[in-house]
Amino acid sequence: MVIYREEYRLYNFGPHHPFSPVRLEMLTSLLQALGVWKAPLSPPEATREEVLTVHSERLVKRVEAASRGELFPDLEHYGLGTGDTPVFPGMDRAARILVGGTLEGARRILAGEKRVLQLGGGLHHAQYDRASGFCVYNDLSVAIRHLTGAGLRVAYLDMDVHHGDGVQWIHYEEGEVLTLSLHESGRYLFPGTGHVHEIGRGAGLGKKLNLPLEPFTEDESYLEVFEALVPWALQAFRPDVLVVQAGADAHFLDPLADLLLTTRAYERLFRLILEYAEAYAGGRVLFTLGGGYSLDGTVRVWALLYHIFHGLPLPERLPEGWLRAWEARLGKPLTPTLHDPEGAYPEIPRREEIAKRNRLTLERLTELLAPHLLH
Repeated sequence: MVIYREEYRLYNFGPHHPFSPVRLEMLTSLLQALGVWKAPLSPPEATREEVLTVHSERLVKRVEAASRGELFPDLEHYGLGTGDTPVFPGMDRAARILVGGTLEGARRILAGEKRVLQLGGGLHHAQYDRASGFCVYNDLSVAIRHLTGAGLRVAYLDMDVHHGDGVQWIHYEEGEVLTLSLHESGRYLFPGTGHVHEIGRGAGLGKKLNLPLEPFTEDESYLEVFEALVPWALQAFRPDVLVVQAGADAHFLDPLADLLLTTRAYERLFRLILEYAEAYAGGRVLFTLGGGYSLDGTVRVWALLYHIFHGLPLPERLPEGWLRAWEARLGKPLTPTLHDPEGAYPEIPRREEIAKRNRLTLERLTELLAPHLLH
């Protein structure tokens, strides 16, 4: 099942903001040009009460007021009106529409659907009491809380290059939620969190996992630590469902970060996640989108996800008409193939050192978790 509605593009911070609705416009037009687009389920927007299952009344009141052009004097204290998360007319409804899509995905899982792809959302930085990092409301946590409220154990896997801090902190003391984030180290990148020692508290102790990676980590090292950590954690935790934030900003073309994944790595990761869902969660998995700020790289990564999700063969080349139209609109060339060409970026001189550091980080994490065993 695929969830999408055109109004997702109302979530728009302006023409120069990196979190652009053009990403979704490009993606859906590409899938249509490839002949694989199927009519998606159009979800209802989340209600105010549903948003309040995760966020404070104080934050919601300020988002609502800012949406009407009424600005509280303490708006920035709540993460609004900043360079990252500027206010715009209708912001509350636009954010609730995205929340509604991910929440509908959770409802469909509870109704018996096994695989759901929400072509939007992934707003993982929003906190209980604060908007942050392009994220007004946390659609992921609203969906996760709906699932746990129905008695399911949820494993949340965050592939975004930035730490999934909002989801982690909202569920930090919850034993029925495993959060697992692989991201560029917070020593170098927003939001500055996601260190190995952040392993939860109370009932959540040992159930919050972070693997901060070195800048310029490439496919081989990323996949090595991913394949060592993720199935181990899932086997120990025994979730009923996976919730996956499929951010595309670890791609090497992304301008806001320094990991160097190619589309080949993403293909492998998406196929592994579907395998892990079958092996450890009864086949149940809910995907959302997330970050991704190179239009060229992001749209191809998410097109890969769409094809793999549906079990479709991967096209070698992108449609010429689609390429010409978007190159004219963007004023720059696009990669003409779904996968990155071989040798797309130069050899990294510190490759082995980076891989070794990532292994050591994984060792530190597993040592910290050993006394708790994720139970």
